[in-house]
Amino acid sequence: QVQLVESGGGLVQPGGSLRLSCAASGRTFSRYAKGWFRQAPGKERDFVAAISWTGGMTYYADSVKGRFTISRNNAKDTVALQMNSLNPEDTAVYYCAATARPASASITEYDYWGQGTQVTVSS
Repeated sequence: QVQLVESGGGLVQPGGSLRLSCAASGRTFSRYAKGWFRQAPGKERDFVAAISWTGGMTYYADSVKGRFTISRNNAKDTVALQMNSLNPEDTAVYYCAATARPASASITEYDYWGQGTQVTVSS
């Protein structure tokens, strides 16, 4: 079964940091562009960050620029999202996704999705 599996979510205080990771299972995604999206309760799933398959190009939502960093390790077929200076508005389920097309902020461009990991920012 083809899967993307996220890990690293949890509860963190405002101003804190978390590092999310996403690993491939069942097939290789090392030559796929990858992205992170998030969905807060009652809201649509929104773009967070994306990275080209080479890692040479990265894209961020304005709301996370300067705080979040996306990176990848093609040898391990993983993608990570380092999240710093977290605030309560970052609370959401975070999903990783992969696409054979160029990296994009558009949710419809991604063909493979993980099950998500919960991130809660609260004191």
